[in-house]
Amino acid sequence: MVTEVNILKNQKHIGIFSGSFNPIHLGHVNIVKHIIDIQLVDEVWFVVSPCNPLKSQTELIDEYLRLDMVMFAIQNVPHVKASDIEFTMPIPSYSIDTLHEFSRQYPDFQFSLIIGSDNAFVFEQWKDYQEILKNYSILVYPRKGFEFESVKTLYPQMQLVASPLFDISSTQIREYIAHKKDVSSWLHPAVLQYIDENDLYQ
Repeated sequence: MVTEVNILKNQKHIGIFSGSFNPIHLGHVNIVKHIIDIQLVDEVWFVVSPCNPLKSQTELIDEYLRLDMVMFAIQNVPHVKASDIEFTMPIPSYSIDTLHEFSRQYPDFQFSLIIGSDNAFVFEQWKDYQEILKNYSILVYPRKGFEFESVKTLYPQMQLVASPLFDISSTQIREYIAHKKDVSSWLHPAVLQYIDENDLYQ
């Protein structure tokens, strides 16, 4: 599901932001808004991954719940959409396969991958990472603890995005919720309400 996609406009540039989003937080959304504001892409599609091959799945809640939260978080954010494309693809979810599927479905669109500097440092662990580098541009935003400028040394093909540093993690949010600590400054109010109503991460 990608809503309101205009497939008639040739060469629309789409940023693909894949992740567990367990849960999605304001850091995710603000990074995407920054990338759009500086006109690196026309739109960003949040791709909710049912299973990330490089992450532990022990605390991963149902993908449909995570998709709901993404849709709440991006409501009224222009040029940002949610996608469940990986829900019907083989598990685990590999970015190269997702990018291929998007390219197949939307042959007139240009796709870029959006990743954090933490992922850039382990990019050689990604399936067919050299093919991704060859065929898709990669936008890298800073993550605390992963030296941003070193990415250029590792992968000159990647484009650094000098976005603000959002020192927030979904892991920390889950821990705070489990210990009844306030997370309202990190989450969209509708996402926080959804978590409360469904007793998530308790």
